[in-house]
Amino acid sequence: MVVNYSKWDALELSDDSDIEVHPNVDKRSFIRAKQNQIHQQRFERRHQIETLKYERIINDGLLQRIDKLLTSLRGHTQQAKSPGQNPDEFMMQALMDSADNGPDDEPPKPPPGVHTQNPEPRYSVMMASLVDQVKKDAGDKTHDWFQTYVKGVEGHQTKVQNLQAELLQKLAELEKEEGKKITSDSIHTGFSVSSVSKEEQKLKSEPKPKPEAVEVLNPASLKRDSLARMDSAGQSSGAEADVDEPVRNTSKTVDDDDDEEDIQPSELGKAFAKIKMGDYKKCLQFVSENHEVVAERETDGLLVEAFNAQMDGKAEYARNCVHQALLLQYCRSLGRDGVGLFFKRITTSGHQAQKVFHDDVNSTYARIRTRCAELAKEKASNPKATETEQIQLHAVDPNTSIHINIPSASPTEEVEIRAREIFETFPPGLQRALESGALDRVNEVLGKMSVEEAEEVVEKLGDGGMLSVEEGVIDGTTEEGREKLKGLEEKARAEKLAAEAAGDEQVSKEIDVADVDD
Repeated sequence: MVVNYSKWDALELSDDSDIEVHPNVDKRSFIRAKQNQIHQQRFERRHQIETLKYERIINDGLLQRIDKLLTSLRGHTQQAKSPGQNPDEFMMQALMDSADNGPDDEPPKPPPGVHTQNPEPRYSVMMASLVDQVKKDAGDKTHDWFQTYVKGVEGHQTKVQNLQAELLQKLAELEKEEGKKITSDSIHTGFSVSSVSKEEQKLKSEPKPKPEAVEVLNPASLKRDSLARMDSAGQSSGAEADVDEPVRNTSKTVDDDDDEEDIQPSELGKAFAKIKMGDYKKCLQFVSENHEVVAERETDGLLVEAFNAQMDGKAEYARNCVHQALLLQYCRSLGRDGVGLFFKRITTSGHQAQKVFHDDVNSTYARIRTRCAELAKEKASNPKATETEQIQLHAVDPNTSIHINIPSASPTEEVEIRAREIFETFPPGLQRALESGALDRVNEVLGKMSVEEAEEVVEKLGDGGMLSVEEGVIDGTTEEGREKLKGLEEKARAEKLAAEAAGDEQVSKEIDVADVDD
């Protein structure tokens, strides 16, 4: 195999140990002098390259202003030919028309070490000096002075263009000379890639073993583990039942997949959603300062925020959320330089990306608006469908009432000990409600639980003998009491008549059977 070592021919060495010097010359001193010479030449060459680049930038700005001056002069040709026109006033007016007194009048700052002794004047000063030189070259020529001035300005334009060509040629020669040798400054990192495997991602990727499926009448009972099970808000029902004050019921539900989290917009995403739609300059500034907002979770959160806002009747805010969510999605999907690439395309006038993006925003918002309208229509047609199912304690017979029996704190019998143990397993809020003896307070605590949890509590209340149904006492001295007594008497009389009729029918059947036997 032939190895090509020609690339090392460009390697510049300043301390070659094989160099031969005159016997009267110290070798180390010669090597140091050679090093200093190489470093000095390299420094001067690079300084000259920076100077030429800066001078070309200045000359480009000057050429732009000379072009403006020539355009202004040629645009006032008819005015210059009018009799009595003063050449000096005309040139001053043309110079003022083409002048740029804004921040662009100041030339760019030179690189370090370039033109430190004589800083460049303003472009307006350069142009004024050029016009004075044109007037001086024209002299006292009054005949056809306009053409003389135009040719004078064109002559200066040609000089600057020729100077630019010379600078470009010299700059190319210096850069070629600079690139001939391989130095320590040429060493740089081409690319660097690192990958970190997070332990959490590995754990999530592993499939979870599925429990053995058992068919039962109530599947939810398999998931019950006393009253410490987690509810939809992420806390145990016991802690929720411990709150005596009423709480607002939310529409969150627990998903069977533990990895799926509740998607909500972060504070950073909400701040980004408040930026007015179409203000891409402010959006770019926000994304540049907060790059984490480009995450996929922020996009999903803003779409959820848009759906909730549309349900609340905030159509403009919902549309703005959709726009910002898709903006983040496009920036993320365009790759590593997606942010800059997206904003460059979206701000370019007439670019196809504008139509694609806005069509996507309109179609996404239309789907959200249609779905929200359907849900609102369903809710209006069936308002009870959105009510939360609850377990409440009520007596079936209006003449009876549910009485709460609290087991003694110092039980002596085995039944009482068992009832006390069941009572102490209840959450503190439920215990306080039972001790109050008020059925409404118990129902209030049960309403904060899920249906399965409330059924379990009621079952334990029955097992512990803490609920009993008692008949109410009817007061016969009041009008209401007399009506209740009258209703009970009529009901008892009707039941008696029905029983007698049933007995007579049975006796008649027995007589008929006896006659047949005879």
